[in-house]
Amino acid sequence: MKNKKYDLSKRDFLKKSLALSAGLMCFPCRSVLSETITEKNGIYKRIAMFQEETARGIMCRICPNECVLKEGELSKCNNRKVHDSKLYTMAFGNPCSVNVDPVEKKPLYHFLPGSKAYSIATAGCNLVCLNCQNWTISQTSPDKTRNIDLLPDQVVEESVKNNCSSIAYTYSEPTTFYEYTFETATLARSAGVKNIFKSNGYINSDPLKKICSVIDAANIDLKAFSESTYLRLTGGKLQPVLDSLKIIKDMGVWLEITNLIIPDWTDNMDEFRGMCKWLSDNGFRNTPLHLSRFYPLHKLEQLPPTPVGILNSAYKIASEEGLKYVYTGNVPGNEISDTKCPSCSSPVVTRQGFRVTTNSISGGKCSKCGSKIDGVWS
Repeated sequence: MKNKKYDLSKRDFLKKSLALSAGLMCFPCRSVLSETITEKNGIYKRIAMFQEETARGIMCRICPNECVLKEGELSKCNNRKVHDSKLYTMAFGNPCSVNVDPVEKKPLYHFLPGSKAYSIATAGCNLVCLNCQNWTISQTSPDKTRNIDLLPDQVVEESVKNNCSSIAYTYSEPTTFYEYTFETATLARSAGVKNIFKSNGYINSDPLKKICSVIDAANIDLKAFSESTYLRLTGGKLQPVLDSLKIIKDMGVWLEITNLIIPDWTDNMDEFRGMCKWLSDNGFRNTPLHLSRFYPLHKLEQLPPTPVGILNSAYKIASEEGLKYVYTGNVPGNEISDTKCPSCSSPVVTRQGFRVTTNSISGGKCSKCGSKIDGVWS
């Protein structure tokens, strides 16, 4: 992506990004935090939440990076700056990516299967993953991407126009466009639209609890299961992510977890078993685990794709450790993507790619044996 600002109308952007459907529903235009909107040089979009004055500068308390910034300095996530002694977010109402996706693409297999999610992202991320597939938007700032003006109430309008059951905050890292996510999710919930948080889970507990109050489902990337690997691969730490998983589950948000298996990085099966054992011992047996195949990308282009045999071994280990819903992805033609009843093993949801082919769940239960199938089905 070129480091250049483009002029693009909302209409042209949406024509290129979406297959718009007919119908329109109007929502109130007043934003829940409208009194703090500010525009200065087109950069400082909104006063940031969770900031604190310190002797060394303004601290951002959104994530464990806890950047302390002086006037004009840019945060590690590339979208927060101090201006006139206040911390501002540059990411509000200016998404660089807008799409309508099947919810299975997030991936979420136990949340409104077969439905559509209106997906948005702004530039920026609080990690620097060597394998990032969206690095052209995650490792830059909102003033260097091709954006559209799309305020929270407009996001909700567009999601309804496109017959989307949910809005997904995704592609880059919604923790870094927190204010945009929170306000949009608040309005969406009032309008009866669900909210999906697709995240790396690298967020402090207070902001996470607040966002969980308006989020219906989350998919969290659990990228490794050792502190040293997390630091080398992502620039972050493991423990905050484990803490986030517990908070999300405890707050009643539907949760699914993704683990990308990378050759020479996260393909140690002893370490993987330790991860699965931790999940099993900490109340995540009923939480779907998506095992994803790595393809050479970004700064790990020299590595081969994950061998399918490794994915199959990981699937077996996860099942042995008591995880009830385990899937493999990014393996066209050889994915394990069907949902089976944990009691009778009957397939209750079958999939082909991101498409649901059959769904025999009735009232949240297996239609054959009547056992509960964990998830949000309607």
